[in-house]
Amino acid sequence: MTYKSSLLRVLEERGYIHQTTDAEGLDALAEKQVVPGYIGFDATAASLHIGSLVQIMMLRRLQQTGHKPIVLMGGGTTRIGDPTGRDESRKMLSDETIETNIKGIFSIFSRLLKFGDGPTDAVMVNNQDWLGQLGYIQLLQEVGTHFTVNRMLSFDSVKLRLEREQPMTFLEFNYMILQGYDFRHLCKDKDVRLQMGGSDQWGNIINGVELTRRMDSKEVFGLTTPLLTTADGAKMGKSAAGAVWLNEEMLPSYDFWQYWRNSDDRDVGKFLRLFTDLPLDEIARLEALEGAAINDAKVVLANEVTKLCRGEDAAVAAEATAKATFAGGGMGDDLPTLDVTGEGVRLGAALTELGFTASNGEAKRKIGEGAVRLDDVLMNDPGFLIEVAAGETRKLSLGKKKHAILRNA
Repeated sequence: MTYKSSLLRVLEERGYIHQTTDAEGLDALAEKQVVPGYIGFDATAASLHIGSLVQIMMLRRLQQTGHKPIVLMGGGTTRIGDPTGRDESRKMLSDETIETNIKGIFSIFSRLLKFGDGPTDAVMVNNQDWLGQLGYIQLLQEVGTHFTVNRMLSFDSVKLRLEREQPMTFLEFNYMILQGYDFRHLCKDKDVRLQMGGSDQWGNIINGVELTRRMDSKEVFGLTTPLLTTADGAKMGKSAAGAVWLNEEMLPSYDFWQYWRNSDDRDVGKFLRLFTDLPLDEIARLEALEGAAINDAKVVLANEVTKLCRGEDAAVAAEATAKATFAGGGMGDDLPTLDVTGEGVRLGAALTELGFTASNGEAKRKIGEGAVRLDDVLMNDPGFLIEVAAGETRKLSLGKKKHAILRNA
């Protein structure tokens, strides 16, 4: 369909829309008023990774088109754990850890959204504030009567776990009820009319839409994004060295920049539309580049995403480091570093400590394959003792794309 509202036009043009509960109704609402919309994020770590970035950008698009983004932190639901896509129960976190994680996660939202008291300013809320006040009997009476076990068992998050004969606790089984209640509460408290999320959240979003209609006779809407994978089929959010975290404290900006710079040629256009604010005509020009010229588009992608998530200084420093490392054979200032004591460090252990390899066994294999260099000299002994003199640095490389600075501690 042809959308009239700028919100749905932008979301469609940039590739965010997978499913909507009522596209015409949402389009009409967004054309005539400010629509408060939310996405929920559980606080399981001190940072989100890039698998969540498409959802954060959805909230940014909501604000850019004149609507109000609500960031819902799952201070309550983190205590339970979303069973969606999981084969085992989530580790229980303390109240202090959850609060610390929420503070860490807020930093990325503060870069990408404008917070304040205005009609389209973003706000962050914590579902512990209302879920923590619910009595068990009250929850069963008011909310539980609107959910049938038959329906709950049909959801993929439950069905797949049972088919694999993996245990699901009664605690986790309640997650979908609480997420549905979140939507209903936010609709009453902040007039939220839209919940967005990844395609795996469709069932949970539908629960909230139906619960709000049944309990309050209020029409609300749901919208999901497509499952985001790279061109080779890998799920967004992880690299060979581990999760690609959004926060600087969890992943150096150079490594973050390099993740985007190393994107598959086929992903460049899609990533530019989803993760940058570049105009669509400029994106079309960049994704049409061929051969070696596509690398210029990848640098633009890396710079734009890093600028949004880490700031312009981080993007400039990362690009300069890449140029010094790859073009001049130098040692850029923004490379990941490893402090080496006076006793030195074994070559294989250094690769693993840096996160270049997942284990010493993998490090040994990479060295055997001739992929490791120290100060641009090919190394073949995993047990080689690397020593760094006081005030000196050395460069350790794995392949052509991973480099680190070793310095005297």
